[in-house]
Amino acid sequence: MASSRRTPTSYEQFKNFRTTFPAPFVAHVEINRPEKINAFDNAMFREITALFDLISHDPNVRVVMLSGAGTRGFSAGLDVMAESTSGPVGTPVETRDFARKAWAVRRHALLYQESVNALERCEKPIVCLLHVVTFGAAVDFATAADVRYCTRDVKLCVREIDAGLAPDVGTLSRLPKIGVPYSWAKEIIYSAEVVGGEEAARIGLASKVFNTKEEMVSSALAWATNVASKSPVAVQSSKALWDFSRDRPVADGLLYTAAWNSAMVLSDDVRKAMTSGLKRTQPTFEKL
Repeated sequence: MASSRRTPTSYEQFKNFRTTFPAPFVAHVEINRPEKINAFDNAMFREITALFDLISHDPNVRVVMLSGAGTRGFSAGLDVMAESTSGPVGTPVETRDFARKAWAVRRHALLYQESVNALERCEKPIVCLLHVVTFGAAVDFATAADVRYCTRDVKLCVREIDAGLAPDVGTLSRLPKIGVPYSWAKEIIYSAEVVGGEEAARIGLASKVFNTKEEMVSSALAWATNVASKSPVAVQSSKALWDFSRDRPVADGLLYTAAWNSAMVLSDDVRKAMTSGLKRTQPTFEKL
């Protein structure tokens, strides 16, 4: 979908990602390597970390749409060809002993994990838009987003097993956290089975399924525009509190929420929201 807004210079530095602003306070990030089905090489993992860290602190962004450029897919995951010819896995230093080789591989894995973590720690809600090929690392990124939409023809696959290793960038840790049953998750991970859009929606991996990518992007933009019109203090606080509470007992989450909101309820946004509700008007909120 074309944007009527010019991409700020700060976002033009990212070679493999195109960022546009189709609505006020809404950023649309496209993985922009369609000739490779948006597969990730080492440089892209580094870029997406920096990109989402930038978005996280940009007061002009309140909601993010993440999609893959082109018609062939959201992303084919890891660029296996590039990975097999570079880095500590593809070209290990033969003169190093086993421990030093392992240490280099560990650092490499942590670098890739950090790129996925960047989506989760981003202060802004992210809706991830999955179409056709969505393999491997693409699923890692999807599970780190807040909301997932997909097309009926999507082909979701956690395929690391077929590459001879366990998934190690986030899917194993996050799938159960987003409400997907353990039995279902283990079934598709152990078998590297391809899952379609209807199944993804049925199991709760995706909240909505669409006939075409165009319909999906349009619906996501409508949702993002709605969320972007609301108090950024309220929305971003909700994400922060939700993520904190996810891995902790309910009592800890409640105490943290009380402490957090003891400051946030004093914002002008609360007064504006309540007043507009009484007057039946549309409030506008300052940048955060």
